[in-house]
Amino acid sequence: MPYAMRVHQHGGPENLRWEEIQVGDPGPGQVRVRNTAVGLNFVDTYQRSGLYPMQLPFTLGSEGAGVVEAVGPKVKDLKAGDRVAYSGPVGAYAEVLLRPADRLVKIPAGVDDKTAAAMMLKGLTAQYLIRRTYRVKKGDTILMHAAAGGVGLILCQWAKALGATVIGAVGSDEKAALAKKAGCKHVIVTSRENFVERVKEITKGKGVPVVYDGVGKDTFMGSIDCLRPLGLMVSFGNASGAVPPFNAGILSQKGSLFLTRPTLATYTASREDLVKAARELFAVVKSGKVKITINQTYPLREAAQAQRDLESRKTTGSTVLIP
Repeated sequence: MPYAMRVHQHGGPENLRWEEIQVGDPGPGQVRVRNTAVGLNFVDTYQRSGLYPMQLPFTLGSEGAGVVEAVGPKVKDLKAGDRVAYSGPVGAYAEVLLRPADRLVKIPAGVDDKTAAAMMLKGLTAQYLIRRTYRVKKGDTILMHAAAGGVGLILCQWAKALGATVIGAVGSDEKAALAKKAGCKHVIVTSRENFVERVKEITKGKGVPVVYDGVGKDTFMGSIDCLRPLGLMVSFGNASGAVPPFNAGILSQKGSLFLTRPTLATYTASREDLVKAARELFAVVKSGKVKITINQTYPLREAAQAQRDLESRKTTGSTVLIP
């Protein structure tokens, strides 16, 4: 019998349980996948803690890679033995699982399973952020918070390849070195520097057209102050906690600003959008312009410790759990 990491009540990492599960044959439109690698993400901690309430009990995890074991009726594009990767729905922290076939993409030759597992949610997030939410172009100067994180390292490399000047905000000198290596022309260490003042200094008081902020509560209002008139505030995560309510009139007062709270689920809701985004992501990784940095690996059964390290900001780049 395969095992999975299950949550029976919301709370801390201690609530993760390594349990035996039953996985049946795939039904219509389903595929059974044996995982070879699973990605670790901040959204996993939100779901575990209850910040994003889930129906209990459930299996954690939003991205992974593996091999198709069996396909159900009405599945035409996949067969046993295919290498596949996915981002959503939840349930990735498992040795074996059933997936909707239309949520799987084939892993191209030249991309290994660990890389695929580490890049699906984070890489597809970076893709929609800089190619669709705000289409980064040559000559732009952008601000990326948590630039040494999983999404940050991918987004910064990609934005640089597009010809943008990237300002990366990080929490330590160690992470500053990683952000610099990932293509940030300017790096702000927020533990000792005021990022709003530094952005204004770097842009000669103009501000930036877009801020990508996955930190949330601690940086939200400061990020708004970094925008130029008509700029776009992209709040896509809550690593420091949920953004508190605020007066929307602030957006007009600070220059007719735009605010969006996007999700990957919306941007890849259709099969067509998912495949197109994955194709673009795999292509930029295979080109060498974006390198997926896996700095930590843990056995899947030690996912609780992996989440503790993630929440305490001990990890950098991507983390992969190995079943």
